[in-house]
Amino acid sequence: MNAAVTKLSGAEKAPETAPPVLSVEGLEISVRTGEGPRVLVRDLSFDLARGETLAIAGESGSGKSLTSLAIMGLLPPPAVHVSGGTIRLGKTDLLGLPERWMRGLRGARIAMIFQEPMTSLNPVLTIGRQLIEAIEAHEDLSRRDARDRAVEALRAVRMSQPEARLKQYPHELSGGMRQRVMIAMAIALRPDVLIADEPTTALDVTVQREVLELLRDLQRDLGTAVILITHDMGVVAEMADRVVVMQSGRMVEQGPVREIFAAPREPYTRALLAAVPRMGRGEGAAASGIAETVARVEELRVRFDIRGGLLNRPTHAVHAVAGVSFEIRAGETFSLVGESGCGKSTIAKALTGLVPFEGLLEVAGRRLESGQRPDTAFRRGVQMIFQDPMASLDPRMRVGDLVAEPLVIHDIGTPSERRAQAEALFERVGLERDQLDRYPHEFSGGQRQRICIARALALRPRLIIADESVSALDVSVQARVLDLLKALKTEFGIAYLFISHDMAVVENVSDRVAVMRLGQIVEMGTRAQLFGDPRHPYTRQLIAAVPVPDPTRVPPPFTRPQGDVPSPVKRRGMEPRIEALTDVGEGHMVAGSG
Repeated sequence: MNAAVTKLSGAEKAPETAPPVLSVEGLEISVRTGEGPRVLVRDLSFDLARGETLAIAGESGSGKSLTSLAIMGLLPPPAVHVSGGTIRLGKTDLLGLPERWMRGLRGARIAMIFQEPMTSLNPVLTIGRQLIEAIEAHEDLSRRDARDRAVEALRAVRMSQPEARLKQYPHELSGGMRQRVMIAMAIALRPDVLIADEPTTALDVTVQREVLELLRDLQRDLGTAVILITHDMGVVAEMADRVVVMQSGRMVEQGPVREIFAAPREPYTRALLAAVPRMGRGEGAAASGIAETVARVEELRVRFDIRGGLLNRPTHAVHAVAGVSFEIRAGETFSLVGESGCGKSTIAKALTGLVPFEGLLEVAGRRLESGQRPDTAFRRGVQMIFQDPMASLDPRMRVGDLVAEPLVIHDIGTPSERRAQAEALFERVGLERDQLDRYPHEFSGGQRQRICIARALALRPRLIIADESVSALDVSVQARVLDLLKALKTEFGIAYLFISHDMAVVENVSDRVAVMRLGQIVEMGTRAQLFGDPRHPYTRQLIAAVPVPDPTRVPPPFTRPQGDVPSPVKRRGMEPRIEALTDVGEGHMVAGSG
């Protein structure tokens, strides 16, 4: 069997008599408040064997990340602290170590990969300097030897041109490359324990698959024990040997991954597994062919100039969208899928008048052509739900005013009528009227996204663009938000442009799907056509990379892309080659795949 996909139990990886490499017993974490200490994590215990992967799963606020920070000795002092229990790395009691000794263990014997690499890397230092400093902090090496070790670490995580990457800054790398740098930094000193805190949440599905395969290979080669912290149960099924399920700071269930998935004992675990979107369960029903067309995109092109030279003139252009065409019908959910940088969000920005474009756009009978800017009537017909609700809501305004603000901007109704509509929308999205006078920070992530949905509905648009609107949410919250969007589509007769890189979610919500790559659509068809009979190699690659929440299933072999990815950057005057879409079945279009 392929070693990259072989998963052994903890008992197979280490003799039962071998002591655990990490042991947590009765861990309690508290925070000091004005009313006294409040317990955040209570009575948590688990052991970790050498070469084992232990997943800690649960929703946001369950205590997963707090547990990892406590193990690393990184809880924010003095308010948050360990108030009980023990944490042992081998025979070393980590809680009893002075900070200067703990600094010597971090990186050398226990390392951590954080969720967002861009916030973990120093933006003003090169990748090489950050890697070399981390190595020199723990080992007495010359600068040349430390540099060679850094190159070796980058090569171990399959980073192309590792010597050249040392000279680059974090912003010059893609999200997947930055995460590889974080992994390289974590494994450079070959630690006994590696903690991966949501290491793939923000990554595209193919990059996620590559990172997971990489962690699996490194674990096999180095014998590292891994704690995987995630709310993605598909990742848990494919990666973990054992699972700890947490809820509200408590461990509700613990056991081998196959037992937990096959026969979960606790209601919370069963609910968590039931909420996971699974491939093959799509329930979309394509809108009738005679349904009214709500939105039309014809030969849409969006380019961004790159300037250079002494005169700072445009020399190159990024072809973010290169000749895209599609229609969206009334009552339909039309999805755009693809990896970051493929042009999905740029199309959304063009439809809402946020970027200049070439081509033709039409929403609810209002047309825009090259160079034109949308008027008030056009903007009223299309509204947007963004990925991060907290970044979409003004923290200084009460949420009731935020929901009513579009009515104020478009001069619709009196103040009392606007308030009444805000109350009605709040109730419709599952919130209470007495919450209207609160501020955004007083709501959970799922509640804030409901507020954004209510705001988008205020003008009764014909088209709502949902741009990665559930990707940052826990699976159970995600399921409730998706159910709400489905119900609102039927109730209000609106159409959705659903933008996502999560193929399992797309299959569960879509009527029709278009797959984008490098600014172009390479395949388009109904949900059943795209997921039941994908024709383009890139579509098949996306679907094959989706983690499946079934630990008994052996993932299909993953073929890593070879060579460099074609660049959307072209010299001024040079147009990218456009792949013509060919009808391979009723409404099923696919670009030439070579």
